[in-house]
Amino acid sequence: MNHEDGKTTKEDKWIGSLDPKLEAIGTAIVDAAITVHRELGPGLLESTYEVCLVHELTNRGLSVERQKSLPVMYRGTQIDAGYRLDLLVEGCVVLELKAVDELSRIHYAQLLTYLKLSGHRLGFLINFNAVPMKQGIRRLVH
Repeated sequence: MNHEDGKTTKEDKWIGSLDPKLEAIGTAIVDAAITVHRELGPGLLESTYEVCLVHELTNRGLSVERQKSLPVMYRGTQIDAGYRLDLLVEGCVVLELKAVDELSRIHYAQLLTYLKLSGHRLGFLINFNAVPMKQGIRRLVH
């Protein structure tokens, strides 16, 4: 269910309950993304938002890995297929950052694939070109 307006959306099939630690990390991520967006506004490069979001999250005491390699297991062999997580927060929450006019299905599929490959349950798709910012934040649970 969409928590903002009470309506069910297609993305809701990925929303589920998580342990309180993950929920707290997720809340901090959303707050940090909104803070960065308020400071910078829309229209910049994705890489600019990435660096600033890392700064904001680490200032809040969270550990963040940038551009973390995500290998694929193929027939028992670990293969570097070139996948990179934009950000991995606290070793357990995947962030996929965008600076696009509108999120598309491929963006959701990309994050869902990263969650599957990494084994992490919680991810956020964050579009810094959205106005208001809360319209650009999508939470996916796998």
